[in-house]
Amino acid sequence: MSKEPAGKKISRIAALALAGLALAGCAGIFEPEKPLPAEQMPLLEKRIIALVAERRAKTDPKARIMLVDPALSVIAKKRSDEMARTNSFSSGEDPHVSATMLMNADAKFQGLVGENVAAQRFTAKDGIDVEVFAKRFVDGWTASKPHLENLSFAEYDRTGVGASVNADTVYVAQIFTSDLGITDKPGNAPDVQTVPLPKDGANDNKAPLMLRGAIGGGPSQ
Repeated sequence: MSKEPAGKKISRIAALALAGLALAGCAGIFEPEKPLPAEQMPLLEKRIIALVAERRAKTDPKARIMLVDPALSVIAKKRSDEMARTNSFSSGEDPHVSATMLMNADAKFQGLVGENVAAQRFTAKDGIDVEVFAKRFVDGWTASKPHLENLSFAEYDRTGVGASVNADTVYVAQIFTSDLGITDKPGNAPDVQTVPLPKDGANDNKAPLMLRGAIGGGPSQ
C-alpha cells in the first residue's frame, strides 16, 4: 500500500474541517418551522383552562371545581370563531349570545351563565407562544373586576373555552355555568336576564322562582 504524501493528507484534513464548518453554518440558518397558529388553538384552550383553575382556587379556595363541559366547549368555540371571523367582540343584535346558544342547545337549561372574552394580536414573524398568550389572557381577566368575578364565582361548576385565530389576532371565549341547584323550570321568566354580578343571578333562584337563564359579570370584553 502506497503512502499518501504528507502535504496531501494535511490538505484533505483541512478540506474536511472546512466542510464541517460549512454544514454547521447551514444548521444555524435553517430554523425549525413554527407551528401554524390554528394548530396551536387546542393547546391554548387547555392552558387557559388550567391557569383559570389555578387563579380561581387562589382567589377563593372554597370555589367549586369546574369541570370542562363538551357542550360548553362547542359553544365557546362557536363564539370565538365568530369573533375571529368578524374581527370584533360584538355579538350582533343578541347581547347574550352565549346564553342564547346554550339554551338553544339545551332546552332544559336553567341557571347562571358567565362569559369572558379577550383578544391578542400577533405577527407572522413572532408567531404564538402558547404559554405567554395563555398567561396574558388570564392576567388580563384577573385585572378586571367583572372578569375576575366571573372566573372566581364559587358556584360555577362547568366551563368551556374556545380559541380561534385570524390573520393577526387570537380571540378567546370562556363560558361558565351553574344550574344553582334549580330543579323546576319557571314558567313566567324571560329566556335571558342580565345581572350585574354572578352573585345577583344566584340570588334570583329563590322563591318565587324567576330564573330561566341569567348572564352576569358585567362587560364581556
